[in-house]
Amino acid sequence: MSKSKAALPDSPLRRFWLKWRFHINILLLLVPLGFMPKYFADAALFRGDSGLGERDIGEIKVGPWSLKMAELRNEEPRLDGPAGYMKGFNASLCAACLTQVKATYLRIGKPRSLRAAGAIFFGTPYRMGATVPIPKRVQADDELWITMEGWDGSLHQASIPLGKASPATVAWLAKQGGKP
Repeated sequence: MSKSKAALPDSPLRRFWLKWRFHINILLLLVPLGFMPKYFADAALFRGDSGLGERDIGEIKVGPWSLKMAELRNEEPRLDGPAGYMKGFNASLCAACLTQVKATYLRIGKPRSLRAAGAIFFGTPYRMGATVPIPKRVQADDELWITMEGWDGSLHQASIPLGKASPATVAWLAKQGGKP
């Protein structure tokens, strides 16, 4: 005695699936390809193939030393939860000061002491990164202060206008009414 399957009635959904399943699977493969250019651009940025960052600030002299700086991303500051708004910068020490500099700090507004020097740069001396918090009372004419500490205990500071360091942040401040 052989059992035969009773023919199941074809529903419209089953017919649609059988007819279009190949095309839907192709679509599932093509959608991620739309995100690939941004992925490769970000990978090149973080690898250093496209420079220090999206927007080069230039060479900044800090006492006897110097460093090249760049904005990591040419965009307004990002909200980072309870920490508030943050802005990323990258830097590279000069060849002559690689062995002389112990630490490099970055801060908006003049530091009161070394304990309040700001965010410390991390990474290799050839590509360091720092994420700077944007204070609540920051103004468009404030300055970005760089503090460099040498192995001999010497401290050197320099500042650049916030408008030169990050025009996107200044535009964001104007849009916010001067308050983040």
